Amino acid sequence: MDQSRYIFKTEQKALEINLDKHVYGTFAEIGAGQEVARIFFQVGAAAGTIAKTMSAYDKTYSDAIYGMEDKGRYVCESRVYKMLDHEYGLMEDRLKEEKPDTKFFVFADTVAAINYSKTIKGNGWLGVRFQLTPQGKPNDFVLHVKMLDTNNRLQQQAIGILGVNMIFACYFYKDNIEYFVQSLRDGLKNRIEIDMIRITGPDFDQIDNRLLSLYLVKYGLTEVSMFDKAGKAIHASEWLYKRSLMVVRGHFKPPTLVTKDVFRSSFEQFQSSEGVDIAKASLVAEMTLENLQREGPLDDEDFLARAEMLCAMGYNVIVSDCSNHVKLINYLSDFKIQKLGLVIGARELLEIIENKFYQNQDGRLLVAFGELFTRNIKIYVYPAQDQDTQFLMTATNLPVPEGIRFLYKHLLDSNQVTEVERYDEDLLHIFPKHVYAMISSGDVQWETMLPQEVVPIIKAKKLFGYSKS
Repeated sequence: MDQSRYIFKTEQKALEINLDKHVYGTFAEIGAGQEVARIFFQVGAAAGTIAKTMSAYDKTYSDAIYGMEDKGRYVCESRVYKMLDHEYGLMEDRLKEEKPDTKFFVFADTVAAINYSKTIKGNGWLGVRFQLTPQGKPNDFVLHVKMLDTNNRLQQQAIGILGVNMIFACYFYKDNIEYFVQSLRDGLKNRIEIDMIRITGPDFDQIDNRLLSLYLVKYGLTEVSMFDKAGKAIHASEWLYKRSLMVVRGHFKPPTLVTKDVFRSSFEQFQSSEGVDIAKASLVAEMTLENLQREGPLDDEDFLARAEMLCAMGYNVIVSDCSNHVKLINYLSDFKIQKLGLVIGARELLEIIENKFYQNQDGRLLVAFGELFTRNIKIYVYPAQDQDTQFLMTATNLPVPEGIRFLYKHLLDSNQVTEVERYDEDLLHIFPKHVYAMISSGDVQWETMLPQEVVPIIKAKKLFGYSKS
């Protein structure tokens, strides 16, 4: 993390906002008290900042103000947007003529803090609608947070600090989006996890929200973030709850015809598996920090090039810091995923197994493999062809170390590890690193090795080192 940024205390941030005579807004908080507004009141000079604060704890009263929720859930993305719409509309209707030199904002949150029996872990949706110039069009900043404190009071306190961080970032880090993201955790280390962030509006048109997903993972605010094929940040609770999910992990530099075949063949097989409802099955590509940094330091443009290709192919994308899939399983467990499939290339699986085997020669081997292969997941192995010998490596003939063969055979026999069927063997001679070299060197043959939907994008945006000779 960049250490050059000065980290303000929460009270300093609130006071800086209060002392700006051009910033004025409303606080609407549901579910965790008036925690954000309270901090602004406590530091003083709040009269110049706060137009109104409100809470609507009763659902009937809340519905009368903001409308009903179709799914009956009040801690959700749609609720925070309804709150922003309603309260910002009131600000403009009542104060636009009265305060023409003012930058209006609305802060809204809908939060469920941990309960006494701890059946609710604590999470919330928070948002800021804000102007950066008087009379200007507003911007929206919305995020989802999971609270990690183990009692209600501390979680409420954390929401208060986070809300202050959000408003401060909107006005003080608007020109440095990495600082914007980093600052959200100020004063909250190990107390929160932010796994979705979205910033939209005329003052942020140049920001690619896919980068925000990357920064959340890069700076340790979460281990998993997601965006859809349109590049819009999404949250698992909004599209994965009680669904079946197949995750394809890869480098995607670039995604080739083999990549497309991996998605096609594995997902068809997954959909036909026992217990998978085709209507409730989703497919997602996963890029890990480990893969993004395999050839050097993390590069934003390189990440965006890979993301651009996957989105063009129609895939939602997970960005994660899950070097093994156990962390991913733990993250997804909150959303009651019915069936989870993970697609791994044969080479990658062999590397994982060998690492587990050679690092656990002290009696912990079964524990290590128990973490790697759980009942909650099924591994689909896509074959790999050796470039020199033409040997076809599959799940069945994987050359695992002698000392682990008995356990690996059990995984095959129990169907926890299975081969991807109906793959296109004629494509296995295509290797991403060779295609990448061809793109950057000007060898036009690369165009025959990539999905046709991505070729014009690579040319138009000059991705992966492409330059027309």
